[in-house]
Amino acid sequence: MSEQPSNQPSQEPQGSQPAAAPIVITARTGRLKRRIALGIVVLVAAAGGGVYGVTQLGGDDAPPGAEAVDVPDAVLPDLAAAAPVLAALSADAPAPDPATLQSKLGPLVAAPALGSGVSAEVVDVASGKEVYGLDPTTPSTPASTAKLLTTVAALATLDPAATLKTTVVQGDSPGEVVLVGGGDVTLSRTSPSKSYPGAPTVADLAQQVVAALPAGTPITGVVVDNSLYTGPLTAAGWGTGDAPSSYAAPVTATVVDGARVQPGSETRSGQPGLDAGDALADALGASAASVTLGAAPQGAKTLATVESAPVGRLVEQTLSMSDNMLAETLARQVAIARGEPASFEGGATAVQAALSDAGVDLTGVTLSDGSGLSRQDKVPAAVLAHLLTGAADGSLDRAGAVLSGLPVAGYDGTLVDRGDDDPKTAPGTVRAKTGTLAGVHALAGTVVTEDGRLLAFALLADSATGVGTAAEDALDEIAAELARCGCS
Repeated sequence: MSEQPSNQPSQEPQGSQPAAAPIVITARTGRLKRRIALGIVVLVAAAGGGVYGVTQLGGDDAPPGAEAVDVPDAVLPDLAAAAPVLAALSADAPAPDPATLQSKLGPLVAAPALGSGVSAEVVDVASGKEVYGLDPTTPSTPASTAKLLTTVAALATLDPAATLKTTVVQGDSPGEVVLVGGGDVTLSRTSPSKSYPGAPTVADLAQQVVAALPAGTPITGVVVDNSLYTGPLTAAGWGTGDAPSSYAAPVTATVVDGARVQPGSETRSGQPGLDAGDALADALGASAASVTLGAAPQGAKTLATVESAPVGRLVEQTLSMSDNMLAETLARQVAIARGEPASFEGGATAVQAALSDAGVDLTGVTLSDGSGLSRQDKVPAAVLAHLLTGAADGSLDRAGAVLSGLPVAGYDGTLVDRGDDDPKTAPGTVRAKTGTLAGVHALAGTVVTEDGRLLAFALLADSATGVGTAAEDALDEIAAELARCGCS
């Protein structure tokens, strides 16, 4: 690991009848945004009881001077009252009976694929009471469900509207510039980013640099300043093959495209800081310039600045795609805000302190990183379930982005291809953070029961024996059973 120095107008209807406005429906569902302009044929009553069709609205197809057409036998449809698209949960929905829930879940948590190390807790959000528990206070390896702790701590500590800055400053010589990392791993070599919607671009930095320097200044060198972060580049409990891999890289303050070797690829780099410097040199048209690690001169002139998406959005991206690099960034930002070293150890300390200050009982919690990649991390199922309960009932301040960032079963994120094969389970019923390491499988999130009751749940299996997707399928079946629950 060498990345340590020594971010048309519509056709108007004819005649004297009043015109009806075109209707536009905007559908926004997760990652998919569609604007559908509806062509509407407006029917109006005329003298003598005739019904006339008025020119189509909302498009360019109507011929000039189009006139109303008599349709004497037309019958207007009866329209039912509109129902709300997103209805609130009923306050009268019955809570599950613990004994009934026990009888339904007992055989499922005993699935052979989950092994002997299963722990679980299910909480009724409205009352805050546990309705199912299986060793819920036993510390277990959380895998990526540990990101729930990191993201809640980030929202509690940082302004959700805050951004992370990446800057370029003047170097020691006229042709030298310094890329100063602020921890934003979303900085993109492409516009737009292939991995992070709303991310800043290296091209923007380069344009600002060119505008700030005297015309014609040749770029001879790019220095990359990673000094914001300290300590080891990988965490205790990370495996030798974890960084670089398809899911993680050495953690540095200056990164492009989440440390991916190429934009949009899965493979991560072993030298993310130097990659960022190379990207800036290329964008400046100075591919032959030297790229080195170093430090910015004291008081150096700022040449360019770009900002990440807001912290609240970074939280959502962290959870939806289980992004380890984003999670480690958020942990270090919490550390900086709380006066701790911007390292793995400092991040872990700061995250736990922030959660404790927010009133979270952390009994049994041990953290070595912010992503859950470390096998030294331990978190009881009860802690995860109560974090989710607090985000759902509002008792954890500013934690709403945790819920909106949870993958939706059968729809997006790391649950895009899971939990969608049960015809009795309505789409969007289960929203949960996944967690996977070798022999470790976890699922923690929220579910709306068949009775309309909101539950928070955490399922951890850190001695799983199932091969392939067997353990995941077993966890998905437990979540689906909660969704099917008419357990009052």
